[in-house]
Amino acid sequence: MFHARSRRWRCLAVSVGVTAVALLVAGCGPKGPAAAQPTPSGQSGTPGMGQPPTPVQGTAPPATPTGAPASSPAGQPTDVPSAPAGPAGWIMAADPVTNVKPSHKVPPNKGGFHEFQANCSVSRTNLGDDPIVFPNLPGASHLHTFMGNTTTNAASTAESLKKGQTTCKAKGDLSAYWMPTLLNGNTPVNPEGLQTIYYKAGVTDYQSVRPFPKGLRFVVGNAKNTDADKFLAATEEGFECGDSYKNKNIPLTCPTERSVKLNIRYQAPSCWDGQHLDSPDHQRHMSYPVDTHGAAGWVCPDSHPVAVPKLEFKMAWPVNGDMSKVRFASGAGPTFHYDFFNGWDDRTLAAMVTGCIVAARQCDAQGHDGRDDQQPAPYVLNSDYVLA
Repeated sequence: MFHARSRRWRCLAVSVGVTAVALLVAGCGPKGPAAAQPTPSGQSGTPGMGQPPTPVQGTAPPATPTGAPASSPAGQPTDVPSAPAGPAGWIMAADPVTNVKPSHKVPPNKGGFHEFQANCSVSRTNLGDDPIVFPNLPGASHLHTFMGNTTTNAASTAESLKKGQTTCKAKGDLSAYWMPTLLNGNTPVNPEGLQTIYYKAGVTDYQSVRPFPKGLRFVVGNAKNTDADKFLAATEEGFECGDSYKNKNIPLTCPTERSVKLNIRYQAPSCWDGQHLDSPDHQRHMSYPVDTHGAAGWVCPDSHPVAVPKLEFKMAWPVNGDMSKVRFASGAGPTFHYDFFNGWDDRTLAAMVTGCIVAARQCDAQGHDGRDDQQPAPYVLNSDYVLA
């Protein structure tokens, strides 16, 4: 399923929903040029874009105690204490979501926009740390480029992230985002300026989307993937380079115009099992929605019934011309992946989800929908990008 785009970017882009990654990948970690003032996606909020042909559902996790209180819906956040460790790599949520079934409701304006942006710049780079895959093992991973929280390292936890600062516009977004460092030969190439990470509805019933639980973490993609066809099938248009689309890998050459950058657009699963903040392979507690091929559209599977925001990375690197030596620290183009460790202030994230995704608006990083037909539109955050 493709979305109509308002314009073609002179760049290289990818959007991906990908299959599960092995437990110990060799370290882990959207379309248009990154600029100081990122623009809206220019695409409708129709879910399913970039989903794998056969969405990956997590295998059955260990049973968790029943009777625990359900987590608060969007707009009613709660403070979540440190989560207890589960068996063999499972980290249980301290406040699990129970008695929830996937929503098959057909909402109004289901084909419109339901999103907001996180605009973040690089905080640290060329660092071989990965607090999800290799916790407390500094240097054990391939090189990563980090955005958001300025303290992210191999020892990062939900508690330590709360004490950091952020390179994101929204001061309440203390989340850690990271991906393999891009290399041109042996030279690291960093994204310039503010990059865009969309928070969208991944299910058709956008009104059922609730905020991420505190401390949720997951890996999107596969650092060991070598199947370019599988990679292409899970993207919107494959790799782009100037006016060349649907490339299975990073092209060997790109136009040398200044406006041409290497871009990637990549989508995450948006259904949570409601029980675990992490899993042994860092993916099984998450799932992509499934297409009902009916009025209900895209819904979460029964195994992962809780709809959460769909992350969509939209990165841009200043590299073009001879691309024969351009690769990720994890390997060739199809090995691209990224990691997310939720560190949002609960109230701020809940307000953005409620005011933008649930309200069917196309918001910027301030929670404002600037389209002409939306005026006058409210702002979720004040001019300092803080929730009042």
